[in-house]
Amino acid sequence: MLPLLLMTALAAEDIKPLPPIPHPRQLAWQKMQQYAFVHFGPNTFTDVEWGEGKEDPKLFNPTALDCGQWARTAKAAGLTGIIITAKHHDGFCLWPSKYSTHTVAQSLYKGDVLRELSNACKKEGLKMGVYLSPWDRNHPSYGTPEYNQVFANMLREVLTSYGPIFEVWFDGANGEGPNGKKQVYDWPLFVNTVRKYQPNAVIFSDAGPDIRWVGNESGHSDPECWSTIDRDRYVAGTPLYQELTKGKRGGKDWVPAECDVSIRPGWFYHKEQDGQVKSPETLMKLWEESVGQNGSFLLNVPPDRRGLWHENDVMALLGWKKLLDEVYGKPLNVAAAFSGPADPGDSALVNVTLSKPRIFDRVELREPIGLGQRIAGFRIEALVDEKWTVLSNQTTVGNRRIVRVPRTKSDRIRIVITDSLAEPLLTSVILYWTGR
Repeated sequence: MLPLLLMTALAAEDIKPLPPIPHPRQLAWQKMQQYAFVHFGPNTFTDVEWGEGKEDPKLFNPTALDCGQWARTAKAAGLTGIIITAKHHDGFCLWPSKYSTHTVAQSLYKGDVLRELSNACKKEGLKMGVYLSPWDRNHPSYGTPEYNQVFANMLREVLTSYGPIFEVWFDGANGEGPNGKKQVYDWPLFVNTVRKYQPNAVIFSDAGPDIRWVGNESGHSDPECWSTIDRDRYVAGTPLYQELTKGKRGGKDWVPAECDVSIRPGWFYHKEQDGQVKSPETLMKLWEESVGQNGSFLLNVPPDRRGLWHENDVMALLGWKKLLDEVYGKPLNVAAAFSGPADPGDSALVNVTLSKPRIFDRVELREPIGLGQRIAGFRIEALVDEKWTVLSNQTTVGNRRIVRVPRTKSDRIRIVITDSLAEPLLTSVILYWTGR
């Protein structure tokens, strides 16, 4: 049974979508919520973050590569997919590309990492995504017009050989190639290549077109987070990246935020960071501040030189999943929501009544984003000692909003909508107790 408001909204002829609205591929991506990033390549073996493209391919030699271990752990941790660095800035391809001589085919490993990951994801029911950096510090044609077609050919190889791809991740980095020149990227060509071969994949970059960088590598959005921006204001590598953390109220394009962060200080594996893995509690906080602030959570877990997710990383992931299950797997209520009066100057109300007083410290709200992002201001109140007490004043809701509130015991809660771009709509109001 659909939540009350969604049924009402779909049945009411006078409730029209508020443009812009998400494309079906964006809606499918938003439902994934949290998924893994995997930085893996020669940098894993040279102990650097950005390779120069001059590394001997034979350095890439994982001794016990097991993409199945990544996928099994990801699934156990509640992650829904894995995006891998198929080609980083050094130009090394984790598949045997016909368009480069700097690939796994020239390494001692000689296998196809993308094939192994594709098989592992399919086995565990996970989705697979790919990161391909247009910057290539190895390819001799980089810095010439010919390189754009080379990169498009590499994209075609990856997008036609490994099954469905849920996301194509474009890095905006643009530096010198082996000839000392920079490349003028043909972004329309790259985007059209993805659309041709993987039309259901969302495309990520600073400027979208489908999803945007959140403007930091700390794994969180802003408490006020709009899924809309003016896309033509930004380019890949934009200096205006700080604006992307909030997005824009009333923006003309639907480009929601993806929040990326590494489970370690670095993006690639470094042995000296084995003791610096983020704790389950930290991962929980970041999840609340990304998924719980109208974004998605992209968590990097770098394989070590064996080709495995390190034991410390695995322990943190499983500990985080335990916390998620203990709190967000046990809501105190599942309340359908409804909109109140929408006349100018009036406040819309959502009332939640529990069967008995309960202690809670988180309140979750959701909008039916298929009809647009509408709510721009709300407050949460609870009836305490026969008085309505304000617990929190906030701005946006979006796909999912989790608000920390003081420890409160009550059986009556209400959401007061104070600002909205159109008739405010909610699908649910859910309470949780974390004890944190």
